Amino acid sequence: MVTGGAGFIGSHLVDKLLERNVEVFIYDLPGVARTAVPKDAVFIPGSILDIESLRVAMVGVDAIYHLAAIADVNDVFEDPVYSETINVRGTINVLEAARRGNVPRVIYGSTTWVYSEADADVVDEDTPLNPPSHLYTATKLTSEYYCNCYDALYGVASTILRYGIPYGPRAREAAVIPAFVKKALNGEPLTISGDGSQYRQFVYVEDLARGNMLALNPIAMHRTYNLDGAEKITIRQIAETVQKIIGPVDIQYTEGRAGDFKGKEGISRRAKEELDWEPEVSFEEGVRRYIEWFQANS
Repeated sequence: MVTGGAGFIGSHLVDKLLERNVEVFIYDLPGVARTAVPKDAVFIPGSILDIESLRVAMVGVDAIYHLAAIADVNDVFEDPVYSETINVRGTINVLEAARRGNVPRVIYGSTTWVYSEADADVVDEDTPLNPPSHLYTATKLTSEYYCNCYDALYGVASTILRYGIPYGPRAREAAVIPAFVKKALNGEPLTISGDGSQYRQFVYVEDLARGNMLALNPIAMHRTYNLDGAEKITIRQIAETVQKIIGPVDIQYTEGRAGDFKGKEGISRRAKEELDWEPEVSFEEGVRRYIEWFQANS
């Protein structure tokens, strides 16, 4: 079962699982799907705030991917109380329903934002983490701790996946690459918060979905993995890549965003060694694929 399986990352994960003939249940809010639910998957409408609904949906399930969340950092900033409800209480509801239903595996979609306050500039899964300065990071870290506790106390074997910044077809329109592409195609200037030097390791969504699928391997139980992109891409480089592919467009700079994550270099060596995962799609190629998808679906 994939919570948030009708969303951006979840829908690509569902596609990968179906390709491997895995029986998939999508648990998501009714009416919020941004993509058509594949005919080979079962759609179960429901909220992660409803433990009983979750428990019933989990009957007969072997593993749960918990991807449902408020994923936009700006949305968390604007409405922290609701975001906490979904991102934190929603996670413990999924874990508790799994405990009650004797579901043996929970795979949780976290983020490399958890490293935002780490002292080191190069980080892996063993890097000590400091208290977060952003509410989004706080919700994801809390959920990681809940996963670890349910693993240790109740035997619900958890796997934590710390995603790099995902991009590609079906991405949220508010995400930076979709926003830049839409503006560029409309002939509008691309606006960058701060000087554009903050960087991320963007990971193409199909690469990320493949990493999620590989986390079903028993070796991944009780483990945490970085699933990060191979390239460090600054916000300025994103704008310049979109400019290169689409054509001339102005780039403008605005005031920096409060609590923004400047970037850490995430190492995904553990995923390579234990899961045989590494990203395959280069950033420029991934942006080209997204633009082609966007134009075909606009």
